[in-house]
Amino acid sequence: MSALNLNYRHLYYFWVVAKEGGVTRAAERLGVAVQTISMQLSLLEKAVGKTLFAPQGRRLVLTEAGRLALNYADQIFLLGEQLQEALAEDDIGKSMRLTVGISDSLPKMIAYRLLETALEMPQFVRMECYDGSFETLLADLALHKLDVVLTDRPINMGSSLRVFSHELGDCPVWLFGSEELAEKYRPNFPECLTGAPILLPTRGNAIRTCLDQWFEVHGIRPFIVGEFSDSALLKTFGRNGLGMFHAPIALEKEMKDQFRSVPIGELTEVREQYYAISAEMKIKHAAVEAILAAHKGKIF
Repeated sequence: MSALNLNYRHLYYFWVVAKEGGVTRAAERLGVAVQTISMQLSLLEKAVGKTLFAPQGRRLVLTEAGRLALNYADQIFLLGEQLQEALAEDDIGKSMRLTVGISDSLPKMIAYRLLETALEMPQFVRMECYDGSFETLLADLALHKLDVVLTDRPINMGSSLRVFSHELGDCPVWLFGSEELAEKYRPNFPECLTGAPILLPTRGNAIRTCLDQWFEVHGIRPFIVGEFSDSALLKTFGRNGLGMFHAPIALEKEMKDQFRSVPIGELTEVREQYYAISAEMKIKHAAVEAILAAHKGKIF
């Protein structure tokens, strides 16, 4: 069966049933009879040659084929909504939309710097930014819900997803902390760090492995006060003097202004890396191309 022969109204009824969890609720939402919904589902199953729902007590549950169909239906109707929104805008051709996923481990101030190039384009760029875990954002990118993902690590070479990493640059990492912590630990850095209060990203975070290795190489065993998956939350705790934390030295001014923290010492050879991940090897979105083309000397 070709895509041209697929009845999208039947597919839409299937999608609503799956979202509402049953034929009766779907019929109420659509304002049609239950029999109409049932007939449309039957015609869709006949067209695709697969059973999409299976009875479970008084409920309907998706079969394996149904789950696969729902995945595609999600993409189809998301694109449909985006098409309607795009055509409804008065400034078609005068602006472009850029949908960005920002990994929760990436400092948000770095994300802003990486996106500045797109904001400086002659054509107005309307951004939609979503924060989330690395894995969730990659899945959304693969489903074309996002144009690009900004993160602090490349994709795994063994990944089955059709996505591609583009290195944007890197930056030296320092330990930051309150003025009181700086006064205490800066004079004898880094030997003084054994037993010192430290805030760290959670394990599995790209920079966490580098920090652990740095402490091990220098024979340092810090007192880990807390571990955080979100970089902004980590710095918020650091702002209140609960411990020292890492940050790229390029953000020294922001650390002082926003988090009342100053540099204490450099974590030599530890660098934070930044990547853009796209669903195409050759970028086609003009704003994403501008971000990739920006020299890292301009970013930092």
